[in-house]
Amino acid sequence: MEIGLTRSEIEEKVKSMSVDFNYSFKETAVILAAGHGKRIKSQTSKMLHKIWEIPTVERVCNACSKALGQVNTVVVVGIKAPSVMEAVGLKSVIFAYQAEQNGTGHAVQVALQNIDKTKYEGIVYVLPGDMGLIDKATIRMFRQEFINSGSDMMVLTGLYEGNPAENNYGRIVRAKQKDDSGNSSGSDAGKVICIIEHKDILKIPENEPLVLTLNGKKYSFTKKELIENNEFNSSVYAFKYKYLAELIDKIESNNAQKEIYLTDLIDLFNKRNLSVGAVSPLDQSVIMGFNNKSVLRQMDDIARLKVYEKLKDIIEIDDPEDFFIDESVVEEIIKMDMEINTLDIKIGKGVYIGKGTELNTNLTFKKNVYISGNIVFGRNVTIAENAHISCYQGQKLHINDNVTILQDNIIKGNTIIEENSLIESGVNITGSDEFPTRIGKNVTIKGTSYIFGCIVDSDLLIQHSVLIKKKIDKLENKDGTVQPVRFVLPQPEGIEAIENL
Repeated sequence: MEIGLTRSEIEEKVKSMSVDFNYSFKETAVILAAGHGKRIKSQTSKMLHKIWEIPTVERVCNACSKALGQVNTVVVVGIKAPSVMEAVGLKSVIFAYQAEQNGTGHAVQVALQNIDKTKYEGIVYVLPGDMGLIDKATIRMFRQEFINSGSDMMVLTGLYEGNPAENNYGRIVRAKQKDDSGNSSGSDAGKVICIIEHKDILKIPENEPLVLTLNGKKYSFTKKELIENNEFNSSVYAFKYKYLAELIDKIESNNAQKEIYLTDLIDLFNKRNLSVGAVSPLDQSVIMGFNNKSVLRQMDDIARLKVYEKLKDIIEIDDPEDFFIDESVVEEIIKMDMEINTLDIKIGKGVYIGKGTELNTNLTFKKNVYISGNIVFGRNVTIAENAHISCYQGQKLHINDNVTILQDNIIKGNTIIEENSLIESGVNITGSDEFPTRIGKNVTIKGTSYIFGCIVDSDLLIQHSVLIKKKIDKLENKDGTVQPVRFVLPQPEGIEAIENL
């Protein structure tokens, strides 16, 4: 439970942040985000750990929304519930509170309490909230396979590529081509009999095969067969709602943990002669989940590599292992490439380009440039090493054509820098909501200068000055030269509090 909040307070928050279930939508995604995540060893909820700067639970929600379109999304929350709900945000989501974590089956039971059985008929998908690499293409493939197969339940499976002895996932056990009597399995061949956990496989005696039954036919599996079976459970499922609703409450907790496991539905479906299918994605990385920091880092590396593969022939990226470009910006770069074809954008090592940035052609971002917020770039702009450019939500920062910003500068807030201006090193420019800053055309600012909430005329030189809420006009000397602004400092405040020792 979230520190400082009672159960009733959390339940009230869950209710206030949820939308109503839409019975006209024929698909529902249930995202399981209630777990402890103890092995991640963090005060932050496991579901809030980020992959490519987005919390994993938000990534799963986004993938479902993009793939399924009109879908009811039910997010099951538990530990750190308010934090997880805040991360998902004000999207069209229904939250379900699992006060006590009693297994995946129990989590789905809690989720389905939001649905009136008499009013709904459709498909329910169940996904783990830590599967942060799942994407639109995979969910669409899974959906189509489920519909085309006519199955009543389907499991998205993975194919383990490493040493079988190191595979700790639950194995997908399918019916063989022939049963133990040597008779053809017919249409049952390849059907999923069950999912058996790795720890249960290890308990099987070496000389006593595991005998399973499907539709009255027996199939034997040796311990060696099961260990070497590389098809494993990803914990992503699809169900026909009417059968899920009928059987979900029949799952028993006959296991060492005394928990209700969703995998036990396979046996219940088979006993009802309902079909259970399984399919695996081409890209195995999309079904990765994590329980520790090292796997989370691996998933983030995969996300970065996928971004690099999309952009490597469109823009120049100095270091494929050290950069960040928000996915929405990546999509815009790809669109620009289709429209313009020659972008000439150069990304240095360690560059960070956040959400909201609007890029343009012939941009150079040198090493360790940081850009975050609603930043709009003109053409032919160069940002030198370690520059920081950002603004808060609701603000906008424009850097127009042919502007150069040199190293270590800080440009923030509601600010416009007009064409052909040069901001040399050691400069800090800020604009607030009440006092935006506007730098005119052909302006040079150099030296250790600070400018806040100012309007600066065109064609000026500003050097070693602190200007706060000022209008700086262009003044011409008798010889036609423009009067530079140098060494302007504000009157000191608080000087009466200072005395010599």
